[in-house]
Amino acid sequence: MCVYLYIHINIHSTHTYVTLDHKTSHKGTIADQPDFDAGSDAEALYNAMKGFGSDKEAILELITSRSNAQRQEIRAAYKSQYGKDLIDDLKYELTGKFERLIVGLMRPPAYHDAKEIKDAIKGAGTDEKCLIEILTSRTNEQIHNLVAAYKDAYGRDLEEDVIGDTSGHFKKMLIVLLQGTREEDDVVSEDLVEQDAQDLYDAGEAQWGTDEAKFIMLLGNRSVTHLQLVFDEYQKIAENSIEDSIKSELSGDFERLMLAVVQCIRSKPMYFAKRLYKSMKGLGTADNTLIRIMVSRSEIDMLDIRECFRLRYEKSLYNMIQDDTSGEYKRTLLNLCGGDDDIAGEFFPEAAQIAYKMWEISAMTKVQLRGTVRPYQNFDPASDAQALRKAMKGFGTDEDTIIDIVTHRSNAQRQEIRQTFKSLLGRELMADLKSELSKNLERLILGLMMTPAEFDAKMMKKAMEGAGTDEHSLIEILVTRSNQEIQEMCSAYQNAYKKSLEDAIVSDTSGQFKRILISLAQRIIIRFSFSLQCKVLADACNADSGDMEDKFMSILCTRSFPHLRRGNADTCLLLVHVLIHVFMNASANIHYISSSVPGICEVQQQRFRTDHKEGDGLGTDDRALIRIMVSRSEIDLFNIRKEFKETHDATLHEFIQGDTSGDYRKTLLIICGGED
Repeated sequence: MCVYLYIHINIHSTHTYVTLDHKTSHKGTIADQPDFDAGSDAEALYNAMKGFGSDKEAILELITSRSNAQRQEIRAAYKSQYGKDLIDDLKYELTGKFERLIVGLMRPPAYHDAKEIKDAIKGAGTDEKCLIEILTSRTNEQIHNLVAAYKDAYGRDLEEDVIGDTSGHFKKMLIVLLQGTREEDDVVSEDLVEQDAQDLYDAGEAQWGTDEAKFIMLLGNRSVTHLQLVFDEYQKIAENSIEDSIKSELSGDFERLMLAVVQCIRSKPMYFAKRLYKSMKGLGTADNTLIRIMVSRSEIDMLDIRECFRLRYEKSLYNMIQDDTSGEYKRTLLNLCGGDDDIAGEFFPEAAQIAYKMWEISAMTKVQLRGTVRPYQNFDPASDAQALRKAMKGFGTDEDTIIDIVTHRSNAQRQEIRQTFKSLLGRELMADLKSELSKNLERLILGLMMTPAEFDAKMMKKAMEGAGTDEHSLIEILVTRSNQEIQEMCSAYQNAYKKSLEDAIVSDTSGQFKRILISLAQRIIIRFSFSLQCKVLADACNADSGDMEDKFMSILCTRSFPHLRRGNADTCLLLVHVLIHVFMNASANIHYISSSVPGICEVQQQRFRTDHKEGDGLGTDDRALIRIMVSRSEIDLFNIRKEFKETHDATLHEFIQGDTSGDYRKTLLIICGGED
């Protein structure tokens, strides 16, 4: 038996993770105030609240510049000097989100968690996301303190309340987490790691059905260090990440709970960065989530969260808070955040190491891509052609028949139907469909009936015609297609429009953006050594920014995806240095390409999540929606669905259901293939 100490950083197939040793020192943004005087602070707060109105600025500045332990001393001094409870006075003087935030800061951490959980389970519904966030991210000691605080504050047993408000495997896992008995030993047995990984595989992927009890026992009790190794071993056995297995084997709140456990095992700061982003993206803000995280992590790991946020979303947490909140509430949150990481614009070795680990993907990983549309088993092109003709003949159109046939045939089968339709009936199927259908349904059905190359060529043409250019569409298509797909698209473009795609790009774009698009459209893979390319970049680092950008984009646009994943830590760190430089200084379109291509290196379908802003409540970009649903339906739309759900806290099916209508919606939902 091999026993060893472990410090680990790792990345996995369809997701990028940074797994840090759980004993790594975390950094908060709030610390003890030097020369602290509880009595003086109590008096200052009393004066800020007496008389007509209150000095909210004085209150927020004082409270956000004291540690929680110091705030408890201020609260005691306030009671001693004025015979009043400070929290009661703050509740009376303040209102809304600002009140909730300030009062949250004034409670001891365990009592703040207890209040959040009490609010999550009281009343008719349950805030499962709040329960998941708190119980998966707290240490054993924090869990024990939470249970005691809940009993003290509400005179009730937390475990009994959770049992009464939840059910099934979700309830069982919450109860396990509430025990606060996760192993904390850094000494790991290699034999036990292999056994646990095999047990997890046997409990899920290797059998029909899932042994949920095994998942609960192992993920609820083993140490962080041990589980980090188990996840690696599981990847080798299953050729799949533990996250992907959980998504395919579990469902509902239990699935979300187990994914949160895994994410916290890998990196709590990254978990909280994702939660913060989701709380503020789109229209409206999940203020309870935002407040809870900013309060609970301000003295623990807020600096780490900020770093993960900046690396993942290319925007500082500070800026997102600034854009999404207002007034004293905003100023308090910004004080807790502690700084704007967008201002520095510098290269930090620690950040580069994390960025490198987030970017590099193991070349050994096998990504299983799955579409949602497959060949129809009892396929008869003549029968389908006759059925389609009947659906379009006479008065009115039978849209249901058209939708049913087109969405349940593969693209290759649709091409046979097109040919048979012409052979049997002497008519062009595409022309008939165009005359019978209209608007988005027409565009969607015609897109499905084209070959992939014809469809891509059509989308490129649409992106460049008219007064403006849809740069995002050009970029999306060119960075997500393989060499063969690019070549076939170029041929289809030439055949359809009697003009080369390269000439069209040249006439419709300009500058560096044009040069990059041409490189992507030509897609000539050049084989040079990775170290030689890094030397080229190193030499460019002393040149002006334009030269560095040219060299960087040249490598990014002409190297294969496996090639871009190669290289040792030192050479890749240099690439990350240049990446950060380009991100900070590039124009909008260059920036968009830079951020897209490394994403393709990770997992090509992840482009979907950054390009889909249609669901933010500002109307639907139907052209983008149709383009992605049609082009990915036989390639990786199933993977996209899973990625969409994780990123948006809603399924792609729900998004389509709520944002589209009629036969157009029906067709999209069939292509989507499921509700997840």
